[in-house]
Amino acid sequence: MNQPLQGHFGNYVASAQERNRVLRNTYALLAVSLLPTVAGAWLGVTTGLLANMGVGLSLVLFLGVSFGLMWAIEKNKNRAAGVYLLLGFTFFMGLMLSRLVGRVLGFSNGGTLIGVAFGGTAAVFCTMAMLAAVIKRDLSNMGKFLTVGAVILLVAVVANVFLASSALMLTILVAMLGLFSAFLLYDLKRIMDGGETNYVTATLAVYLDLFNIFQSLLSLLGVFGGDRE
Repeated sequence: MNQPLQGHFGNYVASAQERNRVLRNTYALLAVSLLPTVAGAWLGVTTGLLANMGVGLSLVLFLGVSFGLMWAIEKNKNRAAGVYLLLGFTFFMGLMLSRLVGRVLGFSNGGTLIGVAFGGTAAVFCTMAMLAAVIKRDLSNMGKFLTVGAVILLVAVVANVFLASSALMLTILVAMLGLFSAFLLYDLKRIMDGGETNYVTATLAVYLDLFNIFQSLLSLLGVFGGDRE
């Protein structure tokens, strides 16, 4: 999903008008995708659907369903079905996020922490969008390093299911925040430069960046700012 930056596709060069169209459609679909995410999180919190699921089983469910849906989105990205699959994916991601949201809401200042995490994620997005707009340098080489970092991070997450190390988890969260902030810059720059001409695929990439930034921020705030009084 995070493909190398390309301004040219064979003999085709994405025009400024098309780049702007893809960017506008990406932002619009990204905004819409927040609604099923919130709905999924609300459903999970109110029903406690995943509350008693083990961490290992939850990880298997997450990886299986999310990668399956991402594959289906990629296959249908040029059809209306791609949009509906994307919205279904964001609903599922909200449902998977509900365990963390429910845990944070257990703090007396849980609502505030969620608001701060959302505001922090929005601030990161605005910062990276501005940087992507002003940076003239080709950032395509970042893709390989970021992908390697994501694989290492995924291995660490799986390993920590068995190790259950608090120190490793904090390290993972900080690394996730930095890695997906860089991914966000890379993906936005790729869209702005015409390296991605499909707004469904573009939205999926940016959504995943923001989801991971929000999740890591909320987790860190819960660890260091949660008030049980």
